Amino acid sequence: MQITIDIDDPVPLFTQLIEQVKRAIADEQLAPGDPLPSIRQLAGDLELNSKTVAKAYKLLERDSVIQMRGYRGTFVHPDAKANCSLDYAAWTAELLNDTITKLRESGVTDSEIRIAFTQAMNQAIRY
Repeated sequence: MQITIDIDDPVPLFTQLIEQVKRAIADEQLAPGDPLPSIRQLAGDLELNSKTVAKAYKLLERDSVIQMRGYRGTFVHPDAKANCSLDYAAWTAELLNDTITKLRESGVTDSEIRIAFTQAMNQAIRY
């Protein structure tokens, strides 16, 4: 698997990494159970901050695309190919767009929406 990061691309670096890992799985360059480089190794190879790689790996693990097994390493999840099609960012954007449209149609102002959203996010953090 060849990963190339373009620092001039407006797409965030961690997103580029996620997309390329998912593409390698979809194209069967990576198979379930295949090992991936450690966070430190991949960060060094790509000349990225290790926190950037850690963020990408955390999101890939959340989406069940990879499995992190502590000191044993990181591996492609058994259901990775099916899970590569999940896009939480797109789903979230769609859900928020639908909600905002309904609120605007009901006469709620953008300012009221922003205030309510901020309050909801602040309350959610407490839990």
